[in-house]
Formats: sequence, structure tokens, C-alpha cells
Amino acid sequence: MKADRKDWIWCIIVSVIYILWVIWLRNFWFLIGLGIIFDLYITKKVNWTFWKKRNGENSKFIEWLDALIFAVIAVTLINIFLFQNYKIPTGSMEKTLMIGDHLYVSKVAYGPRIPNTPIAFPFTQHTMPLTKWTKSYVEWIRIPYKRLAGFGKVKRDDAVVFNFPAGDTVVLAHQNVSYYSIVRDSAEMIRYKDLYQGRPVKTNQEYYNLARQAVWKSFEIAARPVDKRDNYIKRCVAIPGDTLQIINKRVFTNGIPQKEYPGIQHSYLIYLKEGQNIADRVFERMEIYDFQRYQNVILTFLTQEELETFREFKSVRQIVGNDTFDEYYRDYFPNDSNYRWTINNFGPLYIPKKGATIKIDTRNLCLYERIISYYEKNDLQVKDGQIYINGKPTDAYTFKMDYYWMMGDNRHSSLDSRFWGFVPEDHIVGKPKFIWLSIDKNKKFLSRIRWERMFKGV
Repeated sequence: MKADRKDWIWCIIVSVIYILWVIWLRNFWFLIGLGIIFDLYITKKVNWTFWKKRNGENSKFIEWLDALIFAVIAVTLINIFLFQNYKIPTGSMEKTLMIGDHLYVSKVAYGPRIPNTPIAFPFTQHTMPLTKWTKSYVEWIRIPYKRLAGFGKVKRDDAVVFNFPAGDTVVLAHQNVSYYSIVRDSAEMIRYKDLYQGRPVKTNQEYYNLARQAVWKSFEIAARPVDKRDNYIKRCVAIPGDTLQIINKRVFTNGIPQKEYPGIQHSYLIYLKEGQNIADRVFERMEIYDFQRYQNVILTFLTQEELETFREFKSVRQIVGNDTFDEYYRDYFPNDSNYRWTINNFGPLYIPKKGATIKIDTRNLCLYERIISYYEKNDLQVKDGQIYINGKPTDAYTFKMDYYWMMGDNRHSSLDSRFWGFVPEDHIVGKPKFIWLSIDKNKKFLSRIRWERMFKGV
């Protein structure tokens, strides 16, 4: 077939777009693709769409197949390089974002990442549809981290979608619980057993190693690459180079208090007067679905505005903060009893910046151990009180990547950086721009749609 004027015009348009994409990709080996474009439109020697006839009529099935293949490729490229849908599954960002909100997440806001595992079943995160644990990707092709140019960088107070940092290892039977939390709980059980039976007490590291072996023996474990870990959404409260501290629930960065967002919530105990009550419909009208009743006490999560509203109720005797979050728990970062930080009082903590060098010793190593050994792929060892990195004794470390600190706006109901630490730059997925759909599962039919949240900016 001879190329006509229309073919040449389309060839030039597609080639220009493709060249711009290659420049954005910064990998000029892909310019080889210009040969394929030229053959598609001009020379037409190879039938690149081999599933259908180049000349003549195709069956309806083939036409539908062709349309499906085109749609899958187009949507996949859009999801990788431009934007992606994300549904809010938990209440960790309430009231800023509600369970059932569907978000438009921009990949170009911070620059799209090249997938680490490019060969995968379309539109899946890590598991094949209709299966329990079957992987939806193959790992025999692994691409190193690379981020294309975007419109900006993560800023303080941005809502950010990212891959769950502690999701590198997963207990498949308990995917909603952190693997590291499971191992720590198991280690604590082994320690208590030794104490109960009068056996010699081991070191924390020995108990952790024993627990790790027991968990791997008892469960099926999966290790996931960065881009196949679960997606989370939180607010970035500290950026690289910041020093973060939480004092009596208030977040400070570099000594400056964080902006108070209307959607930020904390846990409270509402004490009712004798014989008084607050009906469930009052909570539902205020879109408060997470509350528990204990005789004349109601435990719930409230914004500052909601707190002031309930204080005006005649049935309320007093409202106090839930002081259980002032207590130390071993699951709080850095999971070391030398740092007895709590949800409400945390830090100070330096957030690593690429190129910055800090002093390290055996006391503060637990803060940055995972960064040095896992995220930045160094051989880290401690022998006789001396730190060795890649076989060399050292008392300092220079970071290779930027890191961020993420927290949910529902401050007392959010598994965030206060539990699992820093978010590396290579885990950043994108920035939510607006809510394009919001579904309230507690209501029926069309009333389930929260029309007032449609196309609301994040």
C-alpha cells in the first residue's frame, strides 16, 4: 500500500509526540521506536497489529478485541505517566478525606516513576483478580528507580499518595497487619515465655531473630518491589532537612507549629450526665460513624469544630482527650525503648535530606538503620559497639535520597510514620487533586452519593 498525504501528516504528528515523550523519558534508546512509527504509517511492511487483518473485513470479535487492546494500552500508559484513580479505604484522613472518596491522583505533580516491574497484569496492584495470593507481576525484569520531570516537589502539608514503606515484606494471611509488627509481637511472646518458665533472658535482637524465624516457618511470606506495595495516602508534615517534633498533639517543624486544618481529628471521651444520651442519628448527621458507647461515656474522634458543638449539648457533662495516646508502646517508631515516644509527644527527629551528613552512634542508629541498610542498600553491622558500613568503621553517614514524614489527619486513628518511620522519595506515587466521586456505604441507592463532595479539591 502506498502512503498518501494523510499518512504522512499522521506520521509526522505521532513522531513529534513520541520524540517529546522520549526527551521526557531521558532514554534515547527509545528513539528506535521511530522506525516502527514510520513503518506503521508509511512503508507498512510489518503488520504490527497481527491479531487483525490489515486489508479486508475483520469479524466483530476481532474488532472488539482490537478496541480492548487499544483501551488497555492507553489506560495503562495514562496510569503510569499522567494520572490514576485512588479510593480511600480507611478513615485515617477523616475529615479531610472520607471513606469512599475516589480521587484523581496526578502523577505529573511530582513526576511519574518508571515502573520497577513493567510486566504485570493490567489494572492490578500486586494480586491477580479472583485469586487469594497469586502475584500479578513478574520480577525477571527489574528496572532501577527513575522519576521523570514533574511540575514540582512534595511540599509541607501536601496530601500525598505513596507506596507503603513497611509493605516490602507481607504475611499473606494477615495483609492488613504490618509484618514487622507481627514479628515484634511474636518476639515479645517468646520473651514472656522465657520469663514465665525461668529461662535466661536474651537480648532484644536475639528475640527478634527467633520471632522472625518462627513467622517465616508458620506463614507464607511475600516480598514486594516498591511499585507493587499497597498505596497509602497521608499528609506530608515534614520534608527533607526538617526537624519534626510533636508536643501535646501539636506538630512542629523546625520549631514552627503546623497549620491547623479544619479536618484534623483527635480521640475524645464524651461523658454524659446521669440519665442523658446522644442519639445515633446525631452522629450520623455529623458524618461521625466511628464511635463506641460505654455506659455513660462515648469514645469517638472529633474535629475542633465538632468538639465545640458537642460541648454545647445539655446532655454532656464534660469532654476530655483520650490519654491512652500519651502512653509508650513498642510499635511506635523507632521501636526502641531508648526512645519512649508516644502518639502525642514525639521527637525531635531529623528528616534526612539527600547529600546531608549526620553523626551516628549506637544510640541513634535505630532512627536511621532501615534507611542505611534497606532503602540505600548498604551492608550495616555493629560489632563491639563500633558501627561498620560496607566493612568500614564509621561515625557518620551521608544520605543518598530524600525522605518525608507522613501523618493522617485523623491523628489518633492513623497508622503512619509514627509507627513505621520515613517515606523514601522512590515511594512517592502522586498528588491527589480532587474528588471525582464519593460513595457513602452506610446509605442506600442514590443517597449513597455524596454530591456535595463531587469535584471538591484536595
